[in-house]
Amino acid sequence: MLFRECAGGVVFYEDRVFLMKNEKGEWVLPKGKIRNGKLSSETALERVKIETDIDAQIVSSLGETSYEFFSLTRKSPVTNKIDWYIMQAQDGHFALNQTLQYSDGGYYPIDEALEKATYSQDKGLISIAYRRYKSNQ
Repeated sequence: MLFRECAGGVVFYEDRVFLMKNEKGEWVLPKGKIRNGKLSSETALERVKIETDIDAQIVSSLGETSYEFFSLTRKSPVTNKIDWYIMQAQDGHFALNQTLQYSDGGYYPIDEALEKATYSQDKGLISIAYRRYKSNQ
């Protein structure tokens, strides 16, 4: 089994959270693999910037999740462990990275984001992150 350490962000702007639609049609949060000995917080900010062109800052750590899937290209099971961060965008700007095959995305009201998010883990992250985000304001 392949084990990958990743990091990502639950990004808020005002009372909205950012979601994007990937090449599989799944509504997901920005995240990516930690590479070159970087810190998870650096990777989370970098992946948000690369995938969405959002300038964000970390508000706080959110915790970690993990999931397993079978990689057809690697012909092997993969486990992703993701360190998550609550982030705040400086403004409402975003631009999806088309080379990464994201087809849709934006800042959505929390209720709408919870309906859109494909995975229950992401729904839970959004709910917890929003409560913590609002309590820090």
